[in-house]
Amino acid sequence: MSSGAGDAPFIIVDASDQRLYLFERNQLKFEFPVSTSAVGVGSAEGSNRTPLGLHRIAEKFGDGEPIGMIFKARQPTGKLAAIQTKPIKGDGDDVTTRIMWLQGMQPGVNEGKGVDSHARYIYIHGTPEEGLIGRPESHGCIRMNNTQVIELFNQVPVGTLVDIIK
Repeated sequence: MSSGAGDAPFIIVDASDQRLYLFERNQLKFEFPVSTSAVGVGSAEGSNRTPLGLHRIAEKFGDGEPIGMIFKARQPTGKLAAIQTKPIKGDGDDVTTRIMWLQGMQPGVNEGKGVDSHARYIYIHGTPEEGLIGRPESHGCIRMNNTQVIELFNQVPVGTLVDIIK
C-alpha cells in the first residue's frame, strides 16, 4: 500500500473497514482501528456524519496531558474519563487525551458553507469508549484508542494530509 505523498506523513482513514493508516516516506508505518460516524459518511452540517475527502490537520491540542483527560472546546477540563474497554456505550461523547482538528481542502465537499469540516469540529481524538473502537459509533469524528491517539499525535505535524475514504 502506498500513499503517493513521498516523504511527508500522510493519513488515510477508511470508513468502510474502520481503520486509520499512517504512511511515512511512502511506506505504511502504522495501522490503527478507529470509529467513524454511527450514521455513516457525509459532509452536511448537523448530520453527525464523517466527512469524506482530503483534509489537513489544522491544529493539535493536548500535548502532555494524561491519558483520559476530558476536553471541552479543545481545553483540558482537569477531569479524567473512566476508560471503558468493554463494548458498552457511555452517556456522552467525551473527547479525550489528544485532538487533531481537521480542515477540509475540497470546496463544496468538505470546505465551505454547509459542509465545512473545520466549522463542524471534526477531530481525530481519543475516546473513553475504547471497547467500541473498530465499529461506527462516533458523532462524526474519528475516534481512537487513547494510547494509539498519543502515538499518532506524536508522529504527525500540523499540516499533515488526511484522506477520509469509504
